[in-house]
Amino acid sequence: MKIGIIGGTGPQGLGIAKRLAIAGEDVIVGSRKEEKALTVVEEANEEIKEYNPKELVGMANEDAAAAADVLILTVPLQAQSATLKTIKEHTKGKVLLDATVPLETANVLHINPGSAAERAANILKDADVKVVAAFNNISNSHLANIPNPIECDCLICGDDGKAKEIASDIIEKIPGLKAIDIGPLNKAHLIESITPLLIGMNIKFKSHYGGFRITGIDFE
Repeated sequence: MKIGIIGGTGPQGLGIAKRLAIAGEDVIVGSRKEEKALTVVEEANEEIKEYNPKELVGMANEDAAAAADVLILTVPLQAQSATLKTIKEHTKGKVLLDATVPLETANVLHINPGSAAERAANILKDADVKVVAAFNNISNSHLANIPNPIECDCLICGDDGKAKEIASDIIEKIPGLKAIDIGPLNKAHLIESITPLLIGMNIKFKSHYGGFRITGIDFE
């Protein structure tokens, strides 16, 4: 299974890419410009080579979407719509993990429909893409803190059970992360709204590693 990270040259996308490559996954890092993807990937491969990873591959977003079996979108809200429209023709029937958060500084934005993930599903509805909200609450600092495990829960939601199984499997390739399915895609606004809370707590307590674990529930 090839995993394409769309908009993957930023801190979040590249952190996920490195972690998954170290876990032995085939990862393609996409960027608006192929040249940037190639440059960033070359540096990233050098940084993680001591962990014997699968080698990251760099491509333009459109090519990454076409070549990958599963997609992870890691772009700011302002770029979400335009990016999805450029890759739409290459997404038919695929699973898309959307990490977009409707965020401005540390405040959540209200968008229509009710969440960034639902907006992604709406944009891609003609392509029959299975959208799962995922990775929204995992900090870039945690992802970059290789090889330490990320002792956090990763909430996900979506309307397709198989897609959520695929998303969970990908998430749990990263040591320490546990995927927790909270229900259908219309719950995505709840997941996305947690991010500004974590940002605010990190600022207040002068940390970069705020996360959370859900306790008291048997998820087995």
